[in-house]
Amino acid sequence: MLEIRKVEKEDKECWFSIDQHISEEEFYSKVNNQTGYIIWKDGNPIGVLRYNLFWDSVPFVTLIYLKEEQREKGIGKEVMLHWEKQMKTKGHKVVMTSTQVDETAQHFYRQIGYKDCGCLVLDIPELKQPMEMFLIKRI
Repeated sequence: MLEIRKVEKEDKECWFSIDQHISEEEFYSKVNNQTGYIIWKDGNPIGVLRYNLFWDSVPFVTLIYLKEEQREKGIGKEVMLHWEKQMKTKGHKVVMTSTQVDETAQHFYRQIGYKDCGCLVLDIPELKQPMEMFLIKRI
């Protein structure tokens, strides 16, 4: 049984067992702003989704992460569709995300209706990474 729900402060330990890429302060911001979801399967945490508002108005997934053994089972698609429905309920017309060009996530996003819409190249030595591609979807 899959459960997708907004993250709560009591989820801190299981959140950080999955996502170590944000600070404790940002975790509490996700809780307070209700911009994070935790994904449970059969009573166990298996993933997270977090987002911000691009230009303070467009919902933008900054991370969707599922534990390795839970991938390629349709769960990511279900989580994204759940999130998109929530964003539509809030009155949003489009949603966005991004991924590095060397990651396979771009294929996943395209399969669920996202379209390429731009890129970012960071050539500052301490921030250097493969090109970041942006994707958008009308909901």
